[in-house]
Amino acid sequence: MKQEIEIEFKNLVTKQEFDELIAHFNIGEEDFITQDNHYFDTTSFSLKDCGAALRIRYKKGGYVLTLKQPHEQGLLETHQFLTEDEAKAFMNGQVHVTGKIRELIERLGVDVTELLYFGTLTTRRVEKPYKDGLLVFDHSLYLEKEDYELEYEVKNAKEGKENFKQLLHSLHIPIRKTENKIRRFYREKYIALSEESS
Repeated sequence: MKQEIEIEFKNLVTKQEFDELIAHFNIGEEDFITQDNHYFDTTSFSLKDCGAALRIRYKKGGYVLTLKQPHEQGLLETHQFLTEDEAKAFMNGQVHVTGKIRELIERLGVDVTELLYFGTLTTRRVEKPYKDGLLVFDHSLYLEKEDYELEYEVKNAKEGKENFKQLLHSLHIPIRKTENKIRRFYREKYIALSEESS
């Protein structure tokens, strides 16, 4: 089990802006890696209502279960490693949360036995160091949607925000109010579930 504070700034971009960013930073197609985020919540979106989210990500040959929760400086992420069998069981409907993450979810007042697999968001990603932080270029596909995003992960929120604003300004990219991937995914899932039930 590992915990960390995530401080990041994000901005949705158009496909044209994304292509220009890729060219500006000399990124090639071979630089992209693909990662899958598998999301879980209750049918009534209990985690979402608490500002939290639960996902499994396959990364560097292993499966990691992550709970994200609001924190005064950004997001508190709690990670637990899963075996391949455990991860596949989660995605086949046998969601069995244990350890610290179970404890934290229960503290939120959410019944872990009601958690369900909601679906997968696939991201093509490149990461580049930039001014004491990390720029992340993401092209995401989920629930028949597609979007492009620039993220900036930092340790110092004040400096990071200024650096990110200056970069966007220098490339003539407007600042757009941007929800995180999980919220965008949930919004589409909620629409899909509403359409199914009507």
